[in-house]
Amino acid sequence: QVRLVESGGGLVQPGGSLRLSCAASGSNFSIVAMGWYRQTPGKQRDLVAAITSGGMLNYADSVKGRFTISRDNAENTVYLQMNSLKPEDTAVYYCNAKGSMILTGQKRGFDYWGQGTQVTVSS
Repeated sequence: QVRLVESGGGLVQPGGSLRLSCAASGSNFSIVAMGWYRQTPGKQRDLVAAITSGGMLNYADSVKGRFTISRDNAENTVYLQMNSLKPEDTAVYYCNAKGSMILTGQKRGFDYWGQGTQVTVSS
């Protein structure tokens, strides 16, 4: 099993910044891609930003130029630097990791989620 632990959410004023972190831990696994999604009540969970182990990036149009995703492959940690935050960025942010692990001698794919961290942008 791979465990994802998120940190860094909170309350910030419009125009402010926050940095989210997500660390993956476990054994016998390798991660192909990590990303951040967000969800507000009654709506689906949407991609915010993702990064592959090779460094390919993908951003939602609404955050381009304001958010930056980065990754420490050695530490299996992904970061989301969020600048120029807007009230519409308010949501629960979830970390996601996709990859493979060795279980009972077999290679199996996985797609895990973190527990979520609340980001509130309000004056």
